[in-house]
Amino acid sequence: MLLETILARLIRIGTLTVHLPNGSRRSFGSGSAPYAAMRIKTGRAKRRLALNPALALGEGYMDGEIEPVDGDLFSTLDLLALNATEGGNHPFDKLMEKVRWLRRNLDQMNYASRSKRNVAHHYDLDGRLYERMLDADRQYSCAYFPEGHETLEEAQRRKKIHIASKLMLDRPGLEVLDIGCGWGGMAIFLAREYGARVTGLTLSEEQLAVARKRSKDADLDNLVEFRLMDYRDWNKPVDRIVSVGMFEHVGINHYRVFFEKIKRSLKPDGIALIHAIGRADGPGSTNPWIAKYIFPGGYSPAVSEVMAAVEKSGLWATDIEILRLHYAKTLAHWRERFNLRRDELCALYDERFCRMFEFYLVGSELAFRRMGHINWQLQLTKSLETLPVSRSYMVEDEFKKTAALTIDNSPAWREIKSL
Repeated sequence: MLLETILARLIRIGTLTVHLPNGSRRSFGSGSAPYAAMRIKTGRAKRRLALNPALALGEGYMDGEIEPVDGDLFSTLDLLALNATEGGNHPFDKLMEKVRWLRRNLDQMNYASRSKRNVAHHYDLDGRLYERMLDADRQYSCAYFPEGHETLEEAQRRKKIHIASKLMLDRPGLEVLDIGCGWGGMAIFLAREYGARVTGLTLSEEQLAVARKRSKDADLDNLVEFRLMDYRDWNKPVDRIVSVGMFEHVGINHYRVFFEKIKRSLKPDGIALIHAIGRADGPGSTNPWIAKYIFPGGYSPAVSEVMAAVEKSGLWATDIEILRLHYAKTLAHWRERFNLRRDELCALYDERFCRMFEFYLVGSELAFRRMGHINWQLQLTKSLETLPVSRSYMVEDEFKKTAALTIDNSPAWREIKSL
């Protein structure tokens, strides 16, 4: 009866119906909408849910011991997330959160060799998975939906333009360091659209191979270079530094080292732009299921944790932007594409892997819709006088580049160019 007692305390908003292993059925909550139902098939899954739900719910779904009933996974997890943040409480989950808090420094000791293993765990998966789920440029980070109705491809292009506007790439030939370059999309974009000379760093051998092939196919080898290198090993000053979706893997013990490296790697008039996932409700710890199965060593920091390290580095924080719900929209697109190709991906891996990835995508989207996750962009300089004193240069550059690319990609413009 332990789980039933806990659910009675937890579910205060909406109604959750639970089909128990003994064949009985119990409903918890207000008796009103929203509604969701789940089936717990084994006594083991029931016991583990009571004692460590943050880990057991995902593992139970992966193993087929827990399933949504009369609905999809999203509606079930949405109701649970809503109650976890605004409803009652789960006493054991609160206790486990305190344990995770005490362990977080140890869990995020991301030295170079460990960082490479952590990256390989997620990013060295079969490239066909990401090819089917992401946009054509393989942007595996938060897209930008300024109008709210952009396609995934449009939103990812808008993200690259938005970031580039903060780098003030006002002349060709600027040397740019891309820390955590992924499959090379940002580096290639900055080289092709702004004439920048970009070096991309990654710890993923799979990403490195794809990025190098892409730059060669785009005939940009004279402007773009990709290296299998830890950011801590970089030792050349550059004009600009960009890092998108990598800071979550740095580890809280290494923030000061990271920003000191940024400072040493910028020329006197250099600019850096860091884009990462964060949390709006202050410092915390990584969900244990995410840490075990998706991003070992990963952590999404509160801006307050980041700024403490920036202040000690001596860098100027010249602009901070919080992006709300943009990643939720991005993940919804990824989830839709994943579901459309699910049969192919099951053949590529297996059903348990697909359940794991599905749980990751749904849970991550709900983290941004319900649980206080955000994206932040932090612009940094070494000098107080590097940038104009207002943000108008960003707005003007973004408007011009967006308009130019919209024209360049229109069917009419492509027809004119083909004549």
